[in-house]
Amino acid sequence: MTQVEAHPTVRLTPFDPPPELARYRESEPIRRMRYPDGHIGWLVTSHALARSILADNRFSARSEYKRAPVARPGADPFYGQPALPGWLVDMDAPEHTRLRQQLAGRFTARRMKDMRPRIEEIVGELLDAMVERGGPVDLVESYALPVPSLVICELLGVPYSERAQFQRNSETLFALKSTAAEAAQAMDTLYALLHGLAKDGGGDGLLAMLAADGTLDSDEIAGVGVLLLTAGHESTSSSLSLSTFALLSHPEQLALFMSDPALVDNAVEELLRYLSVFHFGVPRTPLEDVEMAGHLLKAGESVTVSLPAANRDEVWFEDPDRLDIRRKTAGHTAFGFGIHQCLGQNLVRMEMRTALPALFHRFPTLELAVPAQEVELAADMSVYGVHRLPVTW
Repeated sequence: MTQVEAHPTVRLTPFDPPPELARYRESEPIRRMRYPDGHIGWLVTSHALARSILADNRFSARSEYKRAPVARPGADPFYGQPALPGWLVDMDAPEHTRLRQQLAGRFTARRMKDMRPRIEEIVGELLDAMVERGGPVDLVESYALPVPSLVICELLGVPYSERAQFQRNSETLFALKSTAAEAAQAMDTLYALLHGLAKDGGGDGLLAMLAADGTLDSDEIAGVGVLLLTAGHESTSSSLSLSTFALLSHPEQLALFMSDPALVDNAVEELLRYLSVFHFGVPRTPLEDVEMAGHLLKAGESVTVSLPAANRDEVWFEDPDRLDIRRKTAGHTAFGFGIHQCLGQNLVRMEMRTALPALFHRFPTLELAVPAQEVELAADMSVYGVHRLPVTW
């Protein structure tokens, strides 16, 4: 009998998932897993099974059924409980459908393309500030974090002066070491901030538009705002900083990236696949007994779909452990799959397509200011990345 193990967490290299995930995918792509609370559920590591489960409405995303795949006390106030107002990632149809329909049209690729000039302005101003300051700098603090923070603030209509507060509370929510009390307080603070903005109804950001529309109540608007504000800057910041680290660590890929502008869009998709910052996967729960790949997944048993493992599946991607910005990346699961696929994926893409080439073209001699092994990795966060990235030029 296969030994029931916990979700692997130890990386041997900065850019590769824990090696156990590859071994599991090869030998038993859906296998038993021990959750931190002692529950015995399932871990899914193949690309085909990951997409199958995420597209199957027999598998629920409701927070009442969720368990954290790794020890994360800060999730305790939210998992096992009904979803917070507006928190559509923790809902199934019809509530999820109702909320997503109010938002989807505001995050289309076309809408995000219209935002590009403003994103370019933000990027340019931050790069100018880096030039004026001179190296070395922490790229996270100087660039990778403020780009998405400024963009999501403008999109939602949140004053950028509030950034210190929401960044601090967002970090608390995503940190694995946060206590239940700390996470609950952080969420309450964020809801209070966004609730006030939603109730005020002023400005021309998304929150004001939703308030003027009148379809969602103020609690739901606040919840949608908290979700977009926290996930919108945290995931993009991690992707930008980790992508920069990866390109600096693969000079042949960086040279190709800088020499061929036509490769930028594909390079972004490959970096998203290769790095897969949601490194502990997506939780789902079968609402009924489901037979899959020779196993019976019983109703109520927790399932964790590993996005990093699915994105390194050699059945779908040739030589998947190699960063190759010319690769055909169609079908990657960095944003999930199915009806819960990341709402802000087009925004993330636009920010990365703008910010990454601008950074390297402004600083063609950009390099790490410390040895690569001294870069502090954010393995202690639910969104993987780096805490700091010292660079110079």
